[in-house]
Formats: sequence, structure tokens, C-alpha cells
Amino acid sequence: MPELTDTEHAVLRGAARGDTYAVIAARLGLHGKSVNKIAFRLARKLGARNITNAVLLACQAGILDGRPRRHGDHAGYEAHRKRGEDPKLCEPCRLGERAHRQAMKKTSKQNREAA
Repeated sequence: MPELTDTEHAVLRGAARGDTYAVIAARLGLHGKSVNKIAFRLARKLGARNITNAVLLACQAGILDGRPRRHGDHAGYEAHRKRGEDPKLCEPCRLGERAHRQAMKKTSKQNREAA
């Protein structure tokens, strides 16, 4: 799987949410044409025909999983546990895990209400 830039990830997440390129551009502080070019390049990297197909391929590849993301850019709460470390000693992990669990509860509640 090709490496995606942070901007490409942001465009992919926006497209997965159903945002238009104008909305994604406003969120990222870019021009609409820039987002269009990024989406085109992203689709080519993933071997997709268009951005919609790119979202599908990204989900299948595990790049997008539809769940709220955990904090920060380091290994995270579960990685600490797998290494036998106490994640509660890592302040960002402790706070990030709390936020993650709250987001998961909210998503679960929304899914139940939608059903």
C-alpha cells in the first residue's frame, strides 16, 4: 500500500464523510482546485477510478476504518498494554483513551438511533 501524506489522509477522510471538495478545502485552508488535484493524485496512488472508489479501497485496505481515531501520533494505549507497560502512566494515552471511549459511545448511540 502506498504511503499517503497527511493532506491526502485529510482529503480521504473528508470524502468518506461525504464532504464536498469546497468543504474539505475550507477545513484544510486550501483552494478547491488544490483539493481536486490531491483527490486525483490520491485515487491514482490507490489504483482507484475516482475518489469514491478510493474511499472504498482505503476502507478495504484498513486505511479508513470508520472509527474515531485515537490521540496523537505515537503507538497509543493498546500498544503500551501489548508491551506490558502501564498506559495510565502515559498522560496523552490516558486522556486519549478517555476521549476515544466517549467518541465510541457517541458513535454507538448514533448507530442505534439510526437503526
